[in-house]
Amino acid sequence: MPPEKHALLSASSASRWLKCTAAPRFEEGLPESNSSYAEEGSLAHALAELKVLKKFTLMNNRTYNTRLNKIKKDPVYNQEMDKTTDLYLERLVEQAMTYNSTPTVAAEVRVDFSDYVPEGFGTCDCVMIGGDTLCITDYKHGKGVPVAAEGNAQMRLYALGALKRYAPIFGDAIKKVRMSIDQPRLDSYTTDTITVEELRAWGDGIKPIAQKAFSGLGEFVPGDHCRFCRGRAQCRARASVNTALEEFRDCIPEDRATPKERAQAEEDGLDGIPMNLLSDAEIGDLLIRGQHLVQWYKDLETYATETLLAGRPIPGWKLVAGRSNRAFTDQDAAIQAVIAAGYDEALVYDRKPKTLSELEKLMGKAEFAEKIGSYVVKPLGKPTLALATDKREPYNSAAADFAGVDVPLF
Repeated sequence: MPPEKHALLSASSASRWLKCTAAPRFEEGLPESNSSYAEEGSLAHALAELKVLKKFTLMNNRTYNTRLNKIKKDPVYNQEMDKTTDLYLERLVEQAMTYNSTPTVAAEVRVDFSDYVPEGFGTCDCVMIGGDTLCITDYKHGKGVPVAAEGNAQMRLYALGALKRYAPIFGDAIKKVRMSIDQPRLDSYTTDTITVEELRAWGDGIKPIAQKAFSGLGEFVPGDHCRFCRGRAQCRARASVNTALEEFRDCIPEDRATPKERAQAEEDGLDGIPMNLLSDAEIGDLLIRGQHLVQWYKDLETYATETLLAGRPIPGWKLVAGRSNRAFTDQDAAIQAVIAAGYDEALVYDRKPKTLSELEKLMGKAEFAEKIGSYVVKPLGKPTLALATDKREPYNSAAADFAGVDVPLF
């Protein structure tokens, strides 16, 4: 099957081209990378689509089982994929139950939003319509970073396309649009709801930006949105920003204290931060600026590795074998040899209970919650540094203590 053609100004890359209008034409001449993660994501979407169709349409068991068996025979299939798509389906079922009557449900819906973005089209994972509300749900299989639905350009473009597609059927009955992003592997589920008027006003507002990006007259604007750009390692504009050390010098004024003030501060001892130490404010500023530099260096490493693997040189660098762990060529035969040598099976094998998730799938969510729900707790995760603008709640060390999390002392 040939690879699916993508729009130049795709919905999935909208967060990038709305900020860096030069990106689409810049990326156009660069090869796409086909990673195992992308292959796994594509298969997970196929599985999710199949489950949605089985639940909400008249698909018969024979067709379902035939397609399911084909997916399970794929080399990248794994049981986690089955579990996460089940969670996705459960949320869609819960969403459908919020309607007063049975909603219209469709999976993998091709939508056209070219009224707002030149040659713009894409595919919605799930569209659900009932009453006065259109719901768009996007399933993301990756576990890199949480993606918020609020103000999400990809979701809004999908919604504009879905409104256009279903207008002949529902007319002006749709008044609201609810957009959800489900990331089961990150336990992240976010939703944004706006009126149809607000959505269309947003679409009108991005028209000139989209036209500029499509025309090839856009400007390079490096930033967080570079993360998934195909040219992130080779982009000269990004390199210029990350090698401009003056940006870092601005964080640490060299003349913030006179020699007399330094001497007085040292004499006072505890009066303020010693002049040879960075202040907390300076560290905060440097962290903000430095995060882009770290990510850029990682992108350079990835590009250089792929280039060397392809047989092209990177002057001054080479590939070497990294660390590896020993492994059995035939584990079953090795274990039998250990037993034959006189070691008891009880010493050779570990008896392990099924995981929480496996037990929940075995029992079903309702019985699981009823029988053993009181034994389940979800502790706070380990403290992770994030920008103050991050939507997550600040880490509570006291709550972590009660949750049994070991909090490091500084």
